[in-house]
Amino acid sequence: MCTSVRLSKITVFRSVGNMLLILLIFQLGSACTRERLKVEPDNDAPWYGDVPTILVENYVNRVFIDLLGREPVDSEMTVHVQYLRAGDLSKARRTDWIRILQTDTVPAAGDSSYQSVYYRRFYEMTKVRLLEGVSDSYLLGQIGILQFGIQVDSLNGDTIAVNKKRANVARYERIMQCEYDYRFGLIALDSVCARMVDNPVYDFINMNSFNFINATFDNLYFRFPTQSEFERAYLMVDASQPSTLFGRPGSNKSDYIQIVVAQREFWQGWIIWAYKTLLARDPSTSELYAALLQLNADKNFHTTLSNILISDEYAHFNP
Repeated sequence: MCTSVRLSKITVFRSVGNMLLILLIFQLGSACTRERLKVEPDNDAPWYGDVPTILVENYVNRVFIDLLGREPVDSEMTVHVQYLRAGDLSKARRTDWIRILQTDTVPAAGDSSYQSVYYRRFYEMTKVRLLEGVSDSYLLGQIGILQFGIQVDSLNGDTIAVNKKRANVARYERIMQCEYDYRFGLIALDSVCARMVDNPVYDFINMNSFNFINATFDNLYFRFPTQSEFERAYLMVDASQPSTLFGRPGSNKSDYIQIVVAQREFWQGWIIWAYKTLLARDPSTSELYAALLQLNADKNFHTTLSNILISDEYAHFNP
């Protein structure tokens, strides 16, 4: 009898132990499953259906001004708001829309095309950044003065003065040619900036080699040169002596200009300029890194601008 009772208790304990083991395995399995199926918070696609129309109109207006230098006419406002709404204001739709304003060649609202106005605006903004917004009419006036001087110097037989004036005429003309050449891919953005800092206007704004070197660093990199950088650059620019800057050799002012526009920091400067211009702030470290990766891959600054313009921060959308 006692033996039978002891066997029954042992059997019960074994059964309970097996059940606990099964429950433990089930709980562990459930925990693993929950971990695998865990959904991160705020991972859903944003919903922009509740964004008021007035905010969408403000967004369209602001992009037009920043990219094209003008406000949209009423018919454009209607069409572009509808286009964005049809895509639920998604960032993909915004990207497509920005691309239209940057590349569309169909005549629009009295303009030859969005593309032509976009590149004209970018050309003017680049002159504002580097040449204090000098007008093309001023450049043409300077060319006229130089051409008259060339005629006088030719009559006097002063070939040195003639060649110097012709070189300056070419520099002025290269500035004004930037818009067309950049638009049609004949030159890249680094060449645009090289032309913008290699001309009598930039030299007049930043007189002497000391100011010129500091200005190119400040304008292109948003910083001033270190003492070592300045000394190396000064040998090239002022003394036309061989030197090395950023690991590249040069022996004159032209070499120096080509060196400074060929650096990774040149693209960083454009990113900083874009954030300051469009968002009135500096880019964060992560934003700067992401933009540099994109520019290193394709050198397409239009994409950099687009990535800022489609952001909720710029659009003031709060989904």
